[in-house]
Amino acid sequence: MGTDMDSTPQKLHLKSEVGLVGGVSLIAGVMIGSGIFISPQTVLVYVGSPGAGLLIWAFCGVLSMLASLCYAELGTVIRESGGEYIYILRTSGNLLAFVFAFTTIVVTRPAGITGQALVFAQNAVAAFYQDCPPPVVVVKAVAAIGILFLVTVNSLNVRYAMAVTVYLMATKLFALVVIVIGGMLVLIQGNTANFQNTFEGNTPSISAIGMAFYHCLYAYDGWNNLNSVTEELKRPEVNLPRALMIAIPMVTVLYLLVNVSYLAVMTPRELAVSSAVAVTWGNKVLGGWGWVMSVAAALSSFGSLNGSFFSGGRVCFVAAREGHMPDILAMAHVRRLTPSPALIFTTVISLIVLIPGDFEGIVNFFSFTAWFFYGVTLSGLLYLKIKKRDLPRSYTVPIIIPFLVLLAAVFLVLAPIIDNPQIEYLYVTLFILSGVLIYVPFIHYKLCPGFLNKLTVFLQLFLEVAPADKNL
Repeated sequence: MGTDMDSTPQKLHLKSEVGLVGGVSLIAGVMIGSGIFISPQTVLVYVGSPGAGLLIWAFCGVLSMLASLCYAELGTVIRESGGEYIYILRTSGNLLAFVFAFTTIVVTRPAGITGQALVFAQNAVAAFYQDCPPPVVVVKAVAAIGILFLVTVNSLNVRYAMAVTVYLMATKLFALVVIVIGGMLVLIQGNTANFQNTFEGNTPSISAIGMAFYHCLYAYDGWNNLNSVTEELKRPEVNLPRALMIAIPMVTVLYLLVNVSYLAVMTPRELAVSSAVAVTWGNKVLGGWGWVMSVAAALSSFGSLNGSFFSGGRVCFVAAREGHMPDILAMAHVRRLTPSPALIFTTVISLIVLIPGDFEGIVNFFSFTAWFFYGVTLSGLLYLKIKKRDLPRSYTVPIIIPFLVLLAAVFLVLAPIIDNPQIEYLYVTLFILSGVLIYVPFIHYKLCPGFLNKLTVFLQLFLEVAPADKNL
């Protein structure tokens, strides 16, 4: 395994401007987003009892922590941006790496961005439609405006993007602390009826448990985002593991306390039927100030959306830099040094996905696909630990940890299919495999249309971008 260290003076460098605080904010800022404001009721519906729901939230936090520790080792062995893409490329080869890049860049990442944008928009307009659901066209219009605003910020300056992440991180932490304190006060007053017989309920099927994990892990999604921008992280061998070990336990504890607060204020039935659980909580606890929780949920989703843009554009950028995407996507702005073509491409696909976008369908597709490739990535780590023990690494995890997380990934991919097979999962699998049909002629044999070079030159001049260096 090795990296291409070819470097020329004409190529640009992305700046290393993300420190420990920025790294923690990026991880926690993406994790604490739309999920905690929309997933609790879905998890409860699938597992059937509040106690089982809390166990799911705790287990997902542990699983995210263990997976992130595996990624910390990968990030200190392979010190390149791109996250799973670069790890699969260096351990499993070009074909699997392209299939991952194709699936992620064209569908999975834009679908995740679209889901976060929809939750942001639903909460942003909730205060104006208190007595009825907001019109779908209004929600999607606000979601599109949010996406366009953030691609502009991320294309202008890395510091602007990180500033948005850090400031909104503070806002969302404040909102969650308010929910936690409000719930604790309710419990102190003796309102503990909702915690009696907390494990009573329907016994869920394996498929239902798998779907509960999908929606809960969607709330934890973002634990791997810092690995996508390793090259822009200061001292990654130190700051990457530290940021992970600070951010993920903090988020896990917050999520558990927030869920306890929800259950302290609402009955399991009220929680299960709520369309916006934080808003329902706010109306019951804050009364006339319940709209504040709508604003907080919107800002939280907006911050998570910004973090996804920041890291998601880098995956597209690195894949293009390795020759798996058009050359224009591997270029950076000559003055701002931001990968604006990759960001613009991600935005266009996200806006297309937004048109028919359905939130629950997006979560199911996203989780199934994501954990398939997490499993591939962890298999690569096991390969490195067994076959490449001599590679220098400043951080390592016991081999049992990636093995256990790999088993969890296999369960998450197979459980919904084996217990309750649906045609949608066949479509997803066929789409992933279709990447092979594109790779062979266009990547391996380089059968590119002649007009692509002319289009690249035109876009390069129009967008004021130039090739960026591989050795950043």
